[in-house]
Amino acid sequence: MAYIGKTPVIGNFQKCDSIAVVNGQAAYTLQVGGTNVSPQSENHMLVSLNGILQAPVDSFTVSGSTLTFASNLITGDVIDFVMILGNVLDLGVPSDNTVSTAKLQDSSVSLAKLTATGTKDATTFLRGDNTFAEAGGGITEVDMFRLTAGITGSGGSSGDITSNLERVDTYFDKIGTGMTNTSGVFTFPSTGIYLVRYTIFCIFENTTENINFQIKYSSDNGSTYNDAAFSGVGTTSGWTPFGQATLEAILDITDTSNDEVKFSYGSLSPTSQMYGSTNNNQTCFTFIRLGDT
Repeated sequence: MAYIGKTPVIGNFQKCDSIAVVNGQAAYTLQVGGTNVSPQSENHMLVSLNGILQAPVDSFTVSGSTLTFASNLITGDVIDFVMILGNVLDLGVPSDNTVSTAKLQDSSVSLAKLTATGTKDATTFLRGDNTFAEAGGGITEVDMFRLTAGITGSGGSSGDITSNLERVDTYFDKIGTGMTNTSGVFTFPSTGIYLVRYTIFCIFENTTENINFQIKYSSDNGSTYNDAAFSGVGTTSGWTPFGQATLEAILDITDTSNDEVKFSYGSLSPTSQMYGSTNNNQTCFTFIRLGDT
């Protein structure tokens, strides 16, 4: 290519380490800073021997990092210097913080070059926190449990539901990993914003009764619980003996080791009962992850 003005001389210029002549030896290793270097060809080098620049190919050749003179050198010969010129217009390795966004070719950064965490494939996208997440932002966790046998009170009893619990297996299977149930204490599969719903179906055999219900939440691995939701249902003379209540709470789960929920009841008398069944949902518990925390 012809140029108007001075020919560009940008290149990866390197001066090789000094080389000691060995009597009767023609081949020598080229190093810069103690590391082997490989010139592009003889024509990209300046070699001075005994104060005279040597002609490429005629006086020396290069293969990899080995410089070979046309004849063996002898004691008293001095290799003054070896300069590697590099490829003209080849910048070599740019210095740190010297490549701007404008210098990058469009579409030059491939997926393989990204070091973000998570699974990088056609179904995920890169988030602002440098992690890959599933595309679409849909619901990733849905789970439901139910009471499989009724609970009858005893003199206005109160307590937590700790047994006769099963994951719903009729017409539905969980989405995602699902909740972990340990004797009525539910822990979450991942952090996020969760909707927790508690639905109760009960019967009163006395015409004047009431029951209360709670969604209890702990953020300290069960050391303390607070009511995240509270409700009640009852009957008076002349009303139906059946009752239903639904409680909901939206919880910000930030620590799957410490955040947990359980479900409670109060004032359950001997003449009232919370219904449960293994065939359909009567008293049941729903968990839906709505989004990220």
